[in-house]
Amino acid sequence: MLNDSLYPKSFASDNHAGVHQAILDAISAANVGDAPAYGGDAATAVFESQIRTEFGDAAEGFAVLNGAGANMVGLALMLGRYDAIICADTAHIATHEAGAAEQLLGVKLVTVPTADGKLTPEDITARLGGLGNPHESQPKVVSISQVTELGTCYSPDEIAALAEAAHEAGLFLHVDGARLANAAAHLGCSLRAITTDAGVDVFSLGGTKNGALAAEAVVVLEPSLSRGVPFLRRQSLQLASKMRFVSAQLSALLTDELWRANAAHANAMATRLAAGVTGLTGVDLAYPVESNAVFAALPEKATRALQERYLFHVWDEQAGVVRWMTAFNTTPEQVDDFVRDIRSALTA
Repeated sequence: MLNDSLYPKSFASDNHAGVHQAILDAISAANVGDAPAYGGDAATAVFESQIRTEFGDAAEGFAVLNGAGANMVGLALMLGRYDAIICADTAHIATHEAGAAEQLLGVKLVTVPTADGKLTPEDITARLGGLGNPHESQPKVVSISQVTELGTCYSPDEIAALAEAAHEAGLFLHVDGARLANAAAHLGCSLRAITTDAGVDVFSLGGTKNGALAAEAVVVLEPSLSRGVPFLRRQSLQLASKMRFVSAQLSALLTDELWRANAAHANAMATRLAAGVTGLTGVDLAYPVESNAVFAALPEKATRALQERYLFHVWDEQAGVVRWMTAFNTTPEQVDDFVRDIRSALTA
């Protein structure tokens, strides 16, 4: 039997958190009797209706099993075999999906160095010189992460500017929304404000990092693209047979803005953690804390000592930057205990 008692709390990832009780209750409620498979059930119909309510009448939501799958299905809708995706060099699709975009979609990733994980309209236009040149891959999609992999958030205006630049060049805008809820909670806006209203074409809606068990969605806002989703979802092994249990989780998150409550709490715990270490000798925050991620540079000796008791990742070994993640179930007491141990490790 695994013994997790060695770790009082994991700060490695919000994926390490358990499942929110309301979502477990929703799964249990869906576990009554028989229901049609592959999305022909009542729970999926409710979820799809909620997507239209949240994102507009033209929005279509498709439940899938995981974030990488959601990205691949969403991106596949917009790409041909000779096309390319413009993304930040830190993007999840470029660094943490084992080359899925190249292998499964057969396209090139045009990665852009950034200081904060965020693309600008100038980053897009600077990489369009090869359009029409048969010797070069053709940029067709701009993909951004919201929240970025560095914990920073795009404002609605920043996304709208990217959408305008992409659309003027005939490109689509895709958003990896694994932590979209955290961004909306930080910005104090609706999910629609940073998707539909900002001109996004396709995005993934994360659930797993925000209290779900295994539930993500592909949301299509550009009507001309949605026809291919049922086929690509099946082809990409993302069509759940007992979809009611996936849809019920997403529906629970969208009910009474549970997504916001979970994300806002996770963000608040990261802010508390950042405040607790600010000013400590030997600790420097690497990026602004705008979500549930804290990136900090600290001495290697302190990192090693802390990792004897806590799970967290070293983000940049050369710079000594670590990443601490909080979640919907992180408590203030756990954060304060961690801060106390960080202080002890720094002074040992």
